Amino acid sequence: MRTSRPLGALIGTLLAAIALTGCQPVVSLDPAADAADPGCADVVVRLPDALDGLPRRDTDAQATAAWGSPPAVLVLCGVEVPSASSYTCIDVDGVWWLRNAEQEPTVTFRLYGREPAIDVVVDTDEASAASVLTALADAVATTQPNGHRCVDAEDSLSVGS
Repeated sequence: MRTSRPLGALIGTLLAAIALTGCQPVVSLDPAADAADPGCADVVVRLPDALDGLPRRDTDAQATAAWGSPPAVLVLCGVEVPSASSYTCIDVDGVWWLRNAEQEPTVTFRLYGREPAIDVVVDTDEASAASVLTALADAVATTQPNGHRCVDAEDSLSVGS
C-alpha cells in the first residue's frame, strides 16, 4: 500500500526550503577580460560565504562574486593589471590595493602588485571596506606577485638619487 503526504504538506515543505535558501535572483555581472585566468578560479573557490555580515549571492559571470541584497560587495577577477597609478595604495594584511573613491559611497579597490588583478567594489554605506578586504586576504593571497610594489611620495622622490 502506498502512503503519500498530503499536497498541502508537500507545498509547505517546498516553501520552507525556498525561504531557507533565500531564493534570491542571480546577480547579473559582466566577466572581466581575463576572467578565464586559472588564478581567478583559485581565488573564487576560496571566497567566504559571508562578508561583513552579508551573505554570498550567486552570480552569472565567470570569476565574479557578490554579497548582500541588494549587492553591497562585488568581486571581479581578471581585470586589467595596473602598473603605475595615481590612486592611493593601501596595505591590508600584506595585500596592496589601489583605492578609487571617485564614485563614493561606492569605492573600488584594485589588487596591486599581484596577478591576476581583482576589483572589489564596496558600497561603504552597507559594508566596511576594511572588514571586506581583510576577509578577502586569504583568497587573494593565492595570486602571484608581479614585482610591482607600493611606494609613498617620499620613497618615489628618492628613487635615482
